[in-house]
Amino acid sequence: MSSSVSVPRLVIAAPSSGSGKTTVATGLMAAFAARGLAVSPHKVGPDYIDPGYHSLATGRVGRNLDAYLCGPELIGPLFAHGARGCDIAVVEGVMGMYDGAAGEGELASTAHVAKLLGAPVVLVVDASSQSRSVAALVHGFASWDPEVRVGGVILNKVASDRHEELLREALESAGVPVLGVLRRVAQVDTPSRHLGLVPVAERRGAALEAVAAMGAQVADGCDLEALEALARAAGAVPGGSAPWTPASPTHHPTRLVEERGTDVDSDGIEERGAGGTEPRNPVVAVAGGPAFTFSYAEHTELLAAAGAEVVTFDPLRDEQLPDGTSGLVIGGGFPEVYASELSANEPLRKAVSELALGGAPVAAECAGLLYLCRELDGLPMCGGLDASARMSERLTLGYRDAVAVSDSSLAVAGTRMRGHEFHRTVVEPGAGAAPAWGMRAPARRVEGFVQQGVHASYLHTHWASQPGVARRFVERCRTS
Repeated sequence: MSSSVSVPRLVIAAPSSGSGKTTVATGLMAAFAARGLAVSPHKVGPDYIDPGYHSLATGRVGRNLDAYLCGPELIGPLFAHGARGCDIAVVEGVMGMYDGAAGEGELASTAHVAKLLGAPVVLVVDASSQSRSVAALVHGFASWDPEVRVGGVILNKVASDRHEELLREALESAGVPVLGVLRRVAQVDTPSRHLGLVPVAERRGAALEAVAAMGAQVADGCDLEALEALARAAGAVPGGSAPWTPASPTHHPTRLVEERGTDVDSDGIEERGAGGTEPRNPVVAVAGGPAFTFSYAEHTELLAAAGAEVVTFDPLRDEQLPDGTSGLVIGGGFPEVYASELSANEPLRKAVSELALGGAPVAAECAGLLYLCRELDGLPMCGGLDASARMSERLTLGYRDAVAVSDSSLAVAGTRMRGHEFHRTVVEPGAGAAPAWGMRAPARRVEGFVQQGVHASYLHTHWASQPGVARRFVERCRTS
């Protein structure tokens, strides 16, 4: 792909959460794919679950575009990376169209990402319990920011033919075309629980049926030709962003020299001379399966680009780590839902504990943190950390501005990263003798654990913002 990225694209937005963005975005992806188009699926924000449904609809990896976690400058390159070779891209928004990171203005909002991509917006409106008022609502969203182009509206939860007629009449004065009308269909509903939709990995058969129903509903109720034409009118992405690549990250570190005279980059990784021996490719085991479904695709791409042999395993099923494992990555998910099964897999718990206590690099985020604890809701876990975890009624949710407190297998102390917390559990104590992160915002506190090769924390981070994290981790796997 040239440096001028011009993949046809649409952003699916809404006035508020619960309007039907996921149904419309996933259904539109499926409908376009059914027409033979190669569809690139994207999600604004840190959400891990919706991209799983997007993947089912398109057959491609669902990718996130988060301007808070990665910075606005990486949105275009990450989009181009994911959309490489595709005919069209569909980007599902987050929350209400203008809702972004708290206290940060438009940052990380759907509108912000749409502007960064130069993409037209399709507004999904929950039309239940209103008729003429819909015109004022749409007009307000379309005119609030003149840099955001609202190219059309899809009316959701329309009750009847008469209701549709009233809505269309009202919208004629708003100057925004109606590109679709969807009725309430129970089959399209997808089950939720304490942290949102149930992930695809936990209900694949039912999820496939739901995605097929979404695709059929959108194909029946929307003008696919008009939507595709709107996407093709997007033009080039502003700034002519070249695609991000894990092998040649957009962010190039500043070189430093340590006191011992070894050349290192800003991530603390020694540079090999041209005459050095070829390093071995360490095996990095990555937890997957229904209990550990939260991860960004770029993480494994960065690990592989750094020279790791990435092997996925399922802690619910596999009783041993992959052969030759020298490093372990345990991302987010729902271990609390599968606590009994995880606890029952004693051979794997023992293998993980031995690896962690033996000094091997282990990167654990949120669910991974819980799995490494002594226990979760009274059930034995791996015991790699001297801490216990339990479910809580309180939801911890939000973006975090953090700095590494302790040198670890992921980062040198002082490395600043932005992350996201999303859980209903509590770990006691909340931090070890060597904490993982110091939170700068919204409140100052320390959190997480660094001990030997383990870096365990509630904080979800996007490694594309600091690609040296993956390189440092793989280097530690080589030398541990």
